[in-house]
Amino acid sequence: MTAPSCPKSMTHGPCGGVGVDGGCEAAPGPCVFLGRPTVRWAGDDVHPPAPEAPLLALMRQRPVVVADLPAAPLSRESLVRGADVLAGSVDAVLLGDSGGARVQFPPAYRAALVQARGVPAWAGLTCRDRNRVALEGELAALADTGAAAVHCVTGDHTSLGDRPDARPVFDLDSTELAARAATAGLLVSVAEAPAGPPVAQRPERLAEKVRAGAQVCVVNHCGGPDAVADFVAAAVAAGADVPFVVCVAVALDPASAAELRRFPGLVLPAGYLASIESARDPHRAGVSAAVALAEACLSVPGVRGVDLSAVAPPGRELSTADALATIGKALS
Repeated sequence: MTAPSCPKSMTHGPCGGVGVDGGCEAAPGPCVFLGRPTVRWAGDDVHPPAPEAPLLALMRQRPVVVADLPAAPLSRESLVRGADVLAGSVDAVLLGDSGGARVQFPPAYRAALVQARGVPAWAGLTCRDRNRVALEGELAALADTGAAAVHCVTGDHTSLGDRPDARPVFDLDSTELAARAATAGLLVSVAEAPAGPPVAQRPERLAEKVRAGAQVCVVNHCGGPDAVADFVAAAVAAGADVPFVVCVAVALDPASAAELRRFPGLVLPAGYLASIESARDPHRAGVSAAVALAEACLSVPGVRGVDLSAVAPPGRELSTADALATIGKALS
């Protein structure tokens, strides 16, 4: 059953936005899932057999490098130019739906634009703005356009970010969406926040998402490689034996560092952003720091990729994409 008073009407919580103090991201007081047992997946965990997705097959051969695609909202030109910059430098681009950009082109349309440039699209799909009918329509369109993968997230509450006037939907949560995405024949990833309370239950929660249909876990920013290793080992022991892709924060100047700090539940290695902000050349320092952190995370058993996470300040989308391409080449 849905947890009482959850602002996101979640069934399989908690979300990734729980504060380090256990506070809800969208309402006063603690997360309503704290102190409750992990909600088990009660649906059908058997999905129609399908050929192995190319991106998943690649992960089994070698680690992959994925990059968030910096693009101005509602700009076809920005999406296309950013994809062109990243082409050949990364294995896929993640088309996220961050809390700072409420109005964007639909996920399937963005994926089609990017894939037309020869870049595999890992499309983000959030439950924040769409009911189950709209979500299922997006999944069908992503499957039809041949998207490389879909990243299923519950999403930030609308009270955060740039459009607090928008009414939240949350008809489904990420676990329920993952099940529908698997049925649609897509490669399905989900996120988990190892540093978010209740920390001890996060591996179990991921295992339930895997039972529902998730095939890849994107590990939210949780500190350094030691924290990643602890979570991956616990998740595999809990039954989530899937490839893990670790988020690596990319900050290139004080403005992009400030954008990263807006992420709910952001946990980075001690001094990571401060060392970039105080450097004589923050851009070069940011690139070097991201390469070093990515290499350290890729050395963790079970980690099969990294996602270069950068939020470009307005007007700096192309320069940010160029930096991500530089990092991608360094890791190849």
